Amino acid sequence: MTLRNILLGATMLCAATAPAYAFAQDSAPADDAAAPADNYGGEIIVTASKRSQTLQDTPVAVSVATAADLENSAIRDLIDLQSSVPSLRVSQLQSSANTNFVIRGFGNGANNAGIEPSVGVFIDGVYRSRSAAQIGDLPNVERIEVLRGPQSTLFGKNASAGVISIITQKPQFDFGGSIEASYGNYDAVVVKGDITGPISDTIAFSLGGNFNRNDGYARDLYLDTDVNDRNRWGVRGQLLFEPSDALSIRLIGDYDKIDENCCIAGNVVAGPTVDITDFLVGGPSVDRENPFSYDVYNNFLSENRIENYGGSAQIDYDLGNMALTSITAYREVRSFANQDSDFTAADLIGRKSDDVAIDTFTQEVRLASDFDGPVNFLVGGYYFNEKIDQKNQLFFGDDFRDYGNALIQKASGGALDVATLEGTLGALEGDPTKYLGTFFHVGDGMDEAYKLKNTSWSLFGTVDFEITDRLTFTAGANYTQDRKRFSTDVVSTDTFSAVDLDSPAYTPFREALLIGGGVDPATAAYLAANPTIVLPDGSSANPLAGLKAFQFLPPFLNVPNAVEPGKTHDNDLSWSARLAYELTDTVNVYATYATGFKASSINLSRDSRPLASDLPAIDAAGLTTPNLAAGSRFAGPEESEVYEIGLKGQWSVAAANVAVFKQSIKGFQSNVFNGTGFELVNAERQSTWGVEFDGSVRPVRGLNLTLAVTWLDPKYDSFTNSSFGDISGTQPSTIPELSAAMGATYTHEFDGGNRAIFHVDYLYESPTRLVDGLQGFPDGFSDQFKREVNQLNASFTFALNNGLELGVWGRNLTNAHYLTTIFPAVAQSGSVSGYPSQPRTYGVTGRFKF
Repeated sequence: MTLRNILLGATMLCAATAPAYAFAQDSAPADDAAAPADNYGGEIIVTASKRSQTLQDTPVAVSVATAADLENSAIRDLIDLQSSVPSLRVSQLQSSANTNFVIRGFGNGANNAGIEPSVGVFIDGVYRSRSAAQIGDLPNVERIEVLRGPQSTLFGKNASAGVISIITQKPQFDFGGSIEASYGNYDAVVVKGDITGPISDTIAFSLGGNFNRNDGYARDLYLDTDVNDRNRWGVRGQLLFEPSDALSIRLIGDYDKIDENCCIAGNVVAGPTVDITDFLVGGPSVDRENPFSYDVYNNFLSENRIENYGGSAQIDYDLGNMALTSITAYREVRSFANQDSDFTAADLIGRKSDDVAIDTFTQEVRLASDFDGPVNFLVGGYYFNEKIDQKNQLFFGDDFRDYGNALIQKASGGALDVATLEGTLGALEGDPTKYLGTFFHVGDGMDEAYKLKNTSWSLFGTVDFEITDRLTFTAGANYTQDRKRFSTDVVSTDTFSAVDLDSPAYTPFREALLIGGGVDPATAAYLAANPTIVLPDGSSANPLAGLKAFQFLPPFLNVPNAVEPGKTHDNDLSWSARLAYELTDTVNVYATYATGFKASSINLSRDSRPLASDLPAIDAAGLTTPNLAAGSRFAGPEESEVYEIGLKGQWSVAAANVAVFKQSIKGFQSNVFNGTGFELVNAERQSTWGVEFDGSVRPVRGLNLTLAVTWLDPKYDSFTNSSFGDISGTQPSTIPELSAAMGATYTHEFDGGNRAIFHVDYLYESPTRLVDGLQGFPDGFSDQFKREVNQLNASFTFALNNGLELGVWGRNLTNAHYLTTIFPAVAQSGSVSGYPSQPRTYGVTGRFKF
């Protein structure tokens, strides 16, 4: 019998996390957005430990956002959620399928299907392995839980930085439902609805749907159209079978689709290439150094099409003093993106498409005890099987030949141009016509195909020992085996990138250029014959060396080959130990040590290159391709650990949670864009000291005040091989030292049960550098680019006692602007691009619950 047949369950049940103000929410059921104002102080149930516990009794750093929280703050998706959870950052990158999740400053996983995330995202206990499967809107969300810090003991695969768990409402045996419609600026329309009820005494159903569209908040002045639109919809159906008090079976099927134009990049620094692109289009090619105008210039509209669908079956069986749970799931993601990735009106990149298919099967089984004695346990197993089939294309556009010609002329001081190079290099190889018309030819570029198969399994368990009625010791462990096999089939048709400018055949050409540059003939002859020599000033002896920067797409050495097998095999034992003590009936404290694990990630992109240590063997095997450079095929695993102490208190009118921690990751997988591609490397060690506070107080009836603060002191303890050299001892970028989310909700109940609900919340993030460095720019140049966040959101809802609710809402009401990410402009040395934050949005909402 195979392991796949033995392991029946799915490894990621309901993880726990919550927005900062969840601690101040009423204790009414999570789906009751209009809970009466006098319920404060009740229990919020979470499943952070894969057992149902109150938030107060869960000795884990966890935040919870209820349905009421989401409604009050007009939170539509996980990107909006960060405005309520200071420890969470969500970044939308170049497409709808590329979203990065960061908790406590740790996280990665976007921009490459082979890079798995450090923050695990789960929906109804099912792991969503890539961001394309995570960002769709969901109907009828019950709560969102955010677990901070390594969660590998119970959640296993890829939870080395934390977990985000979305829990939707189960079908109910009482008939009910809701319908919601919202209209806002940018012609935004959001419609959501759900219905639930009994089919029989033992079977209940629910059906939900959502639709979300807007015209886009940016304008493409070159194409004369709105861009950065939103267009997505989804459906979700559930069946709940409860044939007896002991057995429950929950079946879920869902489908969602995204078809939108995303994501604009503004010009942050206009380098010398902007004059070239302006000349090519006969006018402005970018809005120079004005990323917050939301005016862009592209020569074709970007496409983002995502289909995400699948199903799961959760079986819960009560054995008396034990409970058996199985979660089985199968999911498919189909993602296509094609982007004008040079972000100019010039037709430089005629096509940059990524077509990805991901099929995932997961299975978890676990057994949890509920003994009266001092010892209880949870044991389980998890199986993961995923296949990725990816096809990419990168082709030069109509303007790239003229653009390349201008670059070569500028780099050579006017001595060279494309036609001269084509004729001269061909003649020196014995065929003057060999290269004519081929350099930077329209339609040339790269055809790419990648395959990845990942199989992983783990065994996990925890044991709780009640030393006294108030003191509990918990130990847990998770052993994981992870295997990956990958292959590439990449063909470069970029003729110029295949030319070896150090070739002996070009010695006469190099000699003539050196003499023309004033070098004496004897020295010129020697240097021309030895072009790889480095001169005392650090420059190359080869006068053609400056042209190597324009060999953007060199021939690709495919994997597997005689030297590189295209395989990784990782295993790890993660473990945790915790003491939890109930000081009083209202105050608990805990101390935790835990480790986490994330397996190797694979570089499924044209930037995949052999390790430097493999180059000699590749050369000996006769596999070397022209201009083959070292890089990385994959990044090794991440190993994280955390030391944490915490306090949780809940009283009749207030609640407070505090966590103090030291968290670190060995082998942090860094994926940095250098202007033409991504460099995937491991940082030896990154660490963060931190303090988190979540608190709430209700000073008077109906008024609920909340505050969540996160202070972080991050550092690269050791990062010697970064894309910017040795940056050990520096502070990592994008991690604010101080983040704070504060909110206030006031509910006034009128005679007859009608209510008016006022809500306001504010997010602050202290200034932080946007990048660790920018390739092609001097050291310290990137320090001038910082992000500071000041976001104000508010809503007002009038809720009638018949279930009808009418409201107005606004997000980023002060229209604060900041850059979320910056990067070297694609193939445009000296220029910097960046993604601007979303502008102010506002609208009206009508909702009816029955």
